[in-house]
Amino acid sequence: MSSSMPVGSGMPAGPGMPVGSGMPVGGSVPPQVTSGSPMTPSGAVVPTQQPVFEQSYIENILRLNLGKVGTFYMTYENNSQWNAKVFKGVLEAAGRDHIIISDPSTGQRTILLMVNLDYATFDQPLTYQYPGVTGNPPVTRN
Repeated sequence: MSSSMPVGSGMPAGPGMPVGSGMPVGGSVPPQVTSGSPMTPSGAVVPTQQPVFEQSYIENILRLNLGKVGTFYMTYENNSQWNAKVFKGVLEAAGRDHIIISDPSTGQRTILLMVNLDYATFDQPLTYQYPGVTGNPPVTRN
């Protein structure tokens, strides 16, 4: 390997060739603006809007229903005191790995780990949006 060849570039450095880029200045890669959007040769930005769909994960469904009272059924394996426990409260927050509920009468907040959640029930209709579908599902009554 010659000393004029930067490590990893695969091409020798020379006039009009930035060190380490491996691509001549003004090469075939279209220029981009700082947002990452491609530009036409005249300098116009080409819009690349992609639809944004939130995936249907439990934390997203719970986030759509903050403020509603729910009952959360949890299982704790290998626990000598209690294997399963039921929590009821106002849904305050939901993250990827946790749920925060509060007791309206005492104000006490409880953090529940999502890994222990078996299922949850709510006594009122839930807001639910599946990716690509707008609106709420029809309310069914027994």
